[in-house]
Amino acid sequence: MSDSYIRLIPDDQRWQPTVEAAASAAAYVAELFYGQGDAVERVEVTFYDRVTLIDAGEYTTRIACSRCEADISLDWLGDVVRENGGASFDSLDVLVPCCGAAAELDSLHYEEPIRFARFEVSAMNPTRARSELDGTELARVAQLLGHPVVQVLAHY
Repeated sequence: MSDSYIRLIPDDQRWQPTVEAAASAAAYVAELFYGQGDAVERVEVTFYDRVTLIDAGEYTTRIACSRCEADISLDWLGDVVRENGGASFDSLDVLVPCCGAAAELDSLHYEEPIRFARFEVSAMNPTRARSELDGTELARVAQLLGHPVVQVLAHY
């Protein structure tokens, strides 16, 4: 069985909210999925010690170099994660395989958004007429957290 997620993260990869703000944001997100036939399996908050890859799972189908625009294999990103010992990073600096340029992982162009963060609110298996959050809902999450957010839709 596969799982879908809405992953909400700060637009600043190093920023983290207070525990109280995170709990308020998670409660609000959970409330968005209660209604006629709407549901969510669970809503969680995660604080990461290091900047962590927030990927889109199967939705990510393409990476392009931010320097030369050449395609980069998804396997390359997997290798970078494995060589790093996991999806958390002290530095996002890499040498891209296409042109050998120095770049940061967060500067590459991903077909579906891949981001990096030290915090996320995730909703697992959300169901409602519109699964992703709209601008008003994202603004409310940002207000509760005290910082602007972006969403990454993921499927595994």
